[in-house]
Amino acid sequence: MGTFQIEGGHALRGEINPQGAKNEALQIVCAVLLTSEKVTIHNIPDILDVNKLINILGSLGVKIEKIGKGSYTFQSDEIDLDYLESDKFKQEGSGLRGSIMLVGPLLARFGKGYIPRPGGDKIGRRRLDTHFEGFIKLGAEFKYNREERFYGVEAPKSGLQGTYMLLEEASVTGTANIVMAAVLANGKTTIYNAACEPYLQQLCKMLNSMGANIKGVGSNLLEIEGVKSLKGCTHRVLPDMIEIGSWIGLAAMTKSEITIKNVSWNDLGLIPVTFRKLGIKVEQKGDDIFIPAHKDGYEVQSFIDGSIMNISDAPWPGFTPDLLSIMLVVATQARGSVLIHQKMFESRLFFVDKLIDMGAKIILCDPHRATVIGHDFKSSLRATTMSSPDIRAGISLLIAALSAKGTSVIHNIEQIDRGYEDIDGRLKALGAKITRVA
Repeated sequence: MGTFQIEGGHALRGEINPQGAKNEALQIVCAVLLTSEKVTIHNIPDILDVNKLINILGSLGVKIEKIGKGSYTFQSDEIDLDYLESDKFKQEGSGLRGSIMLVGPLLARFGKGYIPRPGGDKIGRRRLDTHFEGFIKLGAEFKYNREERFYGVEAPKSGLQGTYMLLEEASVTGTANIVMAAVLANGKTTIYNAACEPYLQQLCKMLNSMGANIKGVGSNLLEIEGVKSLKGCTHRVLPDMIEIGSWIGLAAMTKSEITIKNVSWNDLGLIPVTFRKLGIKVEQKGDDIFIPAHKDGYEVQSFIDGSIMNISDAPWPGFTPDLLSIMLVVATQARGSVLIHQKMFESRLFFVDKLIDMGAKIILCDPHRATVIGHDFKSSLRATTMSSPDIRAGISLLIAALSAKGTSVIHNIEQIDRGYEDIDGRLKALGAKITRVA
């Protein structure tokens, strides 16, 4: 188990280039299974979760070549379907939640897809029902081995059949999986209450460039006319909006002056607006974000009626739940109070006990809500020893440690490595005092 040692209390300075988007890459990399032709993808982040998925594709028989930093070619012309029922796949697939998105393209092109119950962050219930209900509506037969906790779907001999479906929840990965299955189905598929995050839009644009016929991209109503086959393409992954938000929070919390380069501003949605609600200055300079040093701190806004500021998550174009942990830790040094409402995952706020140990004033109201009373930098957080429970809590604790006086220790940093590329090296380039201990 890896460890970070962080000497906090130092202001940082410089420029940072955001990595490719983790959540997009996990979808895009699975989509290469939909064609036998070569697919080239640029700006893939070098992080544990994505690398695990690429390794699974290699075991499945996909020919993979790294052609540069973050750039790969994939060719799925000799797939070993027996691997899907092997003990090796059960072990590799169960350690990665993103492996669920292999099922849609495998079902569409090869008529069957299997997956062990996937792992990932322990942040609450994350149902797979939306994925499999969509496959069933397309005509697939659902199979579940309760003893081995192994899921599967098989298409009828006549192939998947397009249909109308109203999704129970606007699941991003569920929508992506169903879209990848529907592009090769017979006839027209209509998906209502579809997720419409930029990463899902990117997947649809990539599939259309491969010859798919998807309309309504960017809306919650997708219409997909099935085609017989798809061709190869070249695609570039967006910068990671969650990492961009993490750098904004880091800059404010450590009173640092940081420029975040090439952020694809139009794909950030409410992220800049939401940080401004905490009083953080987020300046647009072309396609860059400039965060000035907040030497006088930052003050939480209030609503027109004077009630406490409430920051909550919602499906796109609402504020992403992946940044609520960042907002919470940044609010601990704000001037004023804020209610953080995590609607989607009931275990995501449980890391606040570690922040309370550091001296933060937080009232955990229930599993979904926490009230934060900011210190206004009049009292620094205390250095401590802690462990990272998941990706987003991990980066939030790292930000807290970088702002605290003294030396903090964070264990289980593999959780952070799952979503953030070379985080310690990039922080050092900004002047942070952080050491990775094996």
